[in-house]
Amino acid sequence: MAKKGDEKGNKKTGAGHLYDASSISVLEGLEPVRKRPGMYIGSTGPEGLFHMVKEIFDNSRDEAMGGYTDEIEIALLPGEVVRVADNGRGIPVDIHKATKVSALETVMTTLHAGGKFDQGAYQVSGGLHGVGASVVNALSEWTRVEVHKDGEIWMQEYKRGKKVANVKKIGKSKQTGTIVTFKSDPAVFSETIYNWKRIVDYLREQAYLSKKVRIRAYDAREYSGKVDLEGCLYLHELELEIPSYSFYFEGGLISFVTFYNQTEKQVHKNIFSIEKDIVVENSKSINVEIALQYIDDITSHEYSFANNTPTPDGGTHLSGFRMALTRTLNSYAKKNNFVKDGEDAFTGDDVREGLTAVVSVKIPDPQFEGQTKAKLGSVEAQTAVNTVFGEAFNLFLEEHPDDARAIVNKVIIAVRARKAAKAAKDSVLRKGALEGMTLPGKLADCQSKSASESELFIVEGDSAGGSAKQGRDRRTQAILPLRGKILNVERARLDKMLASESVKNIILALGAAIGDTFNIEKLRYHKIIIATDADVDGSHIRTLLLTLFFRYYRPLIDGGFIYIAQPPLYKISKGKEINYAYSDEDKTKIMGKSAEIEETDSESEPESESESNNSETQKTKTSKYRVQRYKGLGEMNPSELWETTMDPSRRILKQVNIDDAMEADKTFEILMGDEVEPRKLFIQANAKLAEVDV
Repeated sequence: MAKKGDEKGNKKTGAGHLYDASSISVLEGLEPVRKRPGMYIGSTGPEGLFHMVKEIFDNSRDEAMGGYTDEIEIALLPGEVVRVADNGRGIPVDIHKATKVSALETVMTTLHAGGKFDQGAYQVSGGLHGVGASVVNALSEWTRVEVHKDGEIWMQEYKRGKKVANVKKIGKSKQTGTIVTFKSDPAVFSETIYNWKRIVDYLREQAYLSKKVRIRAYDAREYSGKVDLEGCLYLHELELEIPSYSFYFEGGLISFVTFYNQTEKQVHKNIFSIEKDIVVENSKSINVEIALQYIDDITSHEYSFANNTPTPDGGTHLSGFRMALTRTLNSYAKKNNFVKDGEDAFTGDDVREGLTAVVSVKIPDPQFEGQTKAKLGSVEAQTAVNTVFGEAFNLFLEEHPDDARAIVNKVIIAVRARKAAKAAKDSVLRKGALEGMTLPGKLADCQSKSASESELFIVEGDSAGGSAKQGRDRRTQAILPLRGKILNVERARLDKMLASESVKNIILALGAAIGDTFNIEKLRYHKIIIATDADVDGSHIRTLLLTLFFRYYRPLIDGGFIYIAQPPLYKISKGKEINYAYSDEDKTKIMGKSAEIEETDSESEPESESESNNSETQKTKTSKYRVQRYKGLGEMNPSELWETTMDPSRRILKQVNIDDAMEADKTFEILMGDEVEPRKLFIQANAKLAEVDV
């Protein structure tokens, strides 16, 4: 925590504006939040639960963007309790003129109350400080806020958004900062178990964007020691043996690009980077930070942010970057005779092939399109990025001729490949590979012609396909069996893909074509369900399919059309009663603790007197159960497959989101890429997670 009197602990902002109760503006009350939580956090499922953590963390991160904190810690405590601490200025605790109560209470219990509305308190922010805090407070079973400020420790507690008591002093402190601890309300959320990996990935990303800020993460949910984890300032001071990460990057976006390209073959050595403030026409000062590097790949990876908030749909800042990239590379190539007069200019797709780029802008009062902040709409951001990046990248090319030559040659190869692929694709299409052809012979189509109620199960092999065809609901469920592994589309262009029988069958079955002829309106099924075995081969095929959809059918993922079936691992019989267990935890719940002592297999018999005696000693606990482990969908008869995996009233489906697809794509790059060392490290790191059937 910052010492009292430190620059970060001073109550004045960078503009000399006091950060006290007068900095907090109030717009409206808090009552609507619990009635319509989805309006404020998107959903009451896993996405909304993650949003709760993000809102509180982002408040601390905004302190860091203003230069008032350099250390943030987030911890998951026993009971799925979240704790976020920073060494910033501390939320004001003095009396607010409008509400007549503490500014802390105002921030935590009033919607649209926060320092982000006051132009002096925060020059740049990712959100509205107080909006997030009050929403989280309203949707939490309980919340506790502890503020270290002006030599004192102040505290207030809340239940479901309402204060338990007034703000009170609880001690002395030589530090400054805010600690927010909360437990999401199980009455609001469908589940309250946090996705640790997703939180860590987000914190890592934010650390890259907030260089020289230390961000720590602790998963203390399984902690059972005697130390009071809620009674300390920072968990790292306790030196506990609990899962943790610590992120700190001097290089900022250079480190970001290095991380994403660590398993890739780089086209050029030096990573381009620029960070610069520029004043635009309306006198706004915009900070532009960009880093990029080309890799040996055929797709692009562009990550854009506005005030450290991810903008997955891009926006004006990304448009400005793309315009400048295309213009600068065309100009450089012509100037240095890489292309001849009369040859076609590079297109935007050409110059982005194999590109890894991060575009980040920090802008006062950003304008986003929609409530999710997925797309930046501020017009001045386009001008700022276009100008700053264009000038800096042109200078980079001039000062690094070897890198420039490698980049331009990469683009020229992309141009040639684009023309060759188009010619090949046109030739294939003219021969009727997609248009006018009948559906693949292996497809057992459904009777319904309504895409909204139709489902396509993509299954592994003829055995599983046979069971699925017999067990399905023929009216709405179609089955497409795949023989063997499908084509690795990681580095395959469209013409090669169309020559692959398995890929072509998927394309024909979907009915929406592919590439620039893709038309989602012609999609024949609104549920595309990947149903593969729970083994290494099944995982491989599933990853290949997710990579195909990620690379060539992104709208199907964005639209929520792709699912993964979750077949059971065990069939557990007890007399005439049959239960299915989808995990080892389910099996334990069904069989009780006896399952931890001995797993009884329905097919096995004792082979020796010693083994027989051992079975007798456990008989009272386990002999009532017969346990069959499924190694593949083909082992299930049609009725079992229907009951467990295909029946809409009982099955479990996982809807694939873009994070799942990106993770699969990244994993496949590691496992199937040209670089040996990343693959070796990945296998070593994940070896103990693998299940081996003997």
